Amino acid sequence: MTPPTFAVVVGGANMDLCGRSSQALRWHDSNPGALSMSPGGVGRNIAENLARLGTAVEFISVVGQDPWGDQLLAACTQAGVGVQHVLRSAEVSTSTYLSVLDHQGEMQLALNDMAALLYLSADEIRGRAEVLCQAALWVLDANLAPETLQALFLLHQQQALTQPIVVDTVSAAKVARLKPFLTHIHTLKPNALEAEVLTGIAVQDIASAQKASAALRALGVQRVLLTLGGQGAWYCDATHQAWYPALPVKIENVTGAGDAALAALTHAQLKEWSAEYSARFAMAAGALTATSTHTIVPNFSVTAVQSLLEK
Repeated sequence: MTPPTFAVVVGGANMDLCGRSSQALRWHDSNPGALSMSPGGVGRNIAENLARLGTAVEFISVVGQDPWGDQLLAACTQAGVGVQHVLRSAEVSTSTYLSVLDHQGEMQLALNDMAALLYLSADEIRGRAEVLCQAALWVLDANLAPETLQALFLLHQQQALTQPIVVDTVSAAKVARLKPFLTHIHTLKPNALEAEVLTGIAVQDIASAQKASAALRALGVQRVLLTLGGQGAWYCDATHQAWYPALPVKIENVTGAGDAALAALTHAQLKEWSAEYSARFAMAAGALTATSTHTIVPNFSVTAVQSLLEK
């Protein structure tokens, strides 16, 4: 049975293939390093982090009927994420994401094959209307096809739903899909490049981050967390705006850090924490994840995040 208060996450689920160079990357050449594989996907990562923070969550996505699909569903179930609404299709291969990190753990290049999400059609969304209508909050990622996003926002409008919609922008290549829906988005977490695509404002420092965030608010977004990587992030909503410097931690792998930050911000929203503490908690969640070689920190929890904040 679905719990009375829960979030629904709709987005990508894929296997993360990650390579990290052991020295400064040399382009157009073979680089020594280490390779790893783990369950990933923006939506799936957010769902698992939410579950580890103690939020009940149902996940909607697409995976193939293949071994990687089995592994992704098993990882979700083990973390406490509901997967009964995930579409399994024999017509697709489970999505994959390949990232290349430099010797400092910063991502330099990534490729994604998310074609499976095209099978999450408008009809599939309408077939999951009941769980969407019952949820306390939605989290969407921009990996979703424009038609899928249209179906979700249309359902929200037609059913006169009041659930906040939280959106992860995913990448500069995909964030433009969100432009028609900005007035319906409660929380948006872009990076500098993604914010520039949406606003036309080049984001390079605190002042330009503040300007771009204000522009996004003017376009209808209620709350913005605009991240500038290792510098920090600008938070703004109707009552609070401030710059939050990045926590001084040793970075091992930035993959998944943004997903953890958005999950933490979403958890804080459901807990009705203050804007100031919500932003700090999100920053700490992202920093904690960046200290791990794993996309999802094995001991990720409210206690672990709060412990880093206290330090």
